[in-house]
Amino acid sequence: MIARIWHGYTTPENADPYEQLLQDEILPAIERAHRHGVQLFRRPLNEAVEVEFITICYFEDLDEVRAFAGDDYEKCVVPPRARALLKRFDERSQHYEVKRSKVSQ
Repeated sequence: MIARIWHGYTTPENADPYEQLLQDEILPAIERAHRHGVQLFRRPLNEAVEVEFITICYFEDLDEVRAFAGDDYEKCVVPPRARALLKRFDERSQHYEVKRSKVSQ
């Protein structure tokens, strides 16, 4: 299992619309295509001057990551509507082999 980690940053005014776009469209599309799960994290930064979002998407292997992101699989995948709401973001995603995963809610 591979975890793909990515960071995006937006203004406090754009944080709720960006999260709504993630929750309603972007992350469900990833879940439908790959079915290994996603996680979304949010926190205010720099005395609430900006808001950080972290997504962790899980893939079976690097071939599945390439099917999602292309041959340059570390390159970020940010749709135009999301780019319009973001202030800045990682141009490259990080990939880690998952060695243990257990989450309780």
